[in-house]
Amino acid sequence: MKRYSIFNLFFKKRIMALSGLIGSSLLLTACAGTSGFSWSSLSPSNWFSHALEVSELGIGGVNKQTDMNLSAIKQGLDNRYRLRSGMEIKNGKLFSVVQGMEAGQVRIELSGQNHGKVDKIIILDEKVKTIWGTKIGMPFSTVYDKAYGSCHHSGDSTMQQKVICVAPQSRNISYVFTGIWNGSEELMPPDDVLRTWKVSGIIWKAK
Repeated sequence: MKRYSIFNLFFKKRIMALSGLIGSSLLLTACAGTSGFSWSSLSPSNWFSHALEVSELGIGGVNKQTDMNLSAIKQGLDNRYRLRSGMEIKNGKLFSVVQGMEAGQVRIELSGQNHGKVDKIIILDEKVKTIWGTKIGMPFSTVYDKAYGSCHHSGDSTMQQKVICVAPQSRNISYVFTGIWNGSEELMPPDDVLRTWKVSGIIWKAK
């Protein structure tokens, strides 16, 4: 079975559907209407709530023990986003995917085996940072001195001009850096080029 890259959901904005298994059925469902507005943002409990943070355990109240269902994820994310769910196939296995939307944009995506636990989280929300202070938009040079030993080329044709680096503090967390380079897309850019690239995504994995 062909593997569908989870990054296609973000950078190619693909609609998640199980071709051949579900036919033309749409596998995205929203739990708070169809607009980009989240009514939960009007709740007084959210006015003074703390910003979500990413650690080696997960993000907010979501971790490797969190069930892959909308109710558990919504609670773990402190009702921050309008959620919609879907499915994808990887290596012949069915995976559930939950996307957190805000202002019509995907800000976070969580995935795990169908009826299983959260296994991977991709954060695109600029308001979210790690407990070490790393966040979207931060330059490479503020996190790393060099790429060797920590970074690798994405190796994915859908992630051209992107480099993934393991966080210095935890191997559960990686940062996606994007930038401009006129060299070969198959090679890692040199450190003097990477130093100006910026964090465009934060990835958490359970293992």
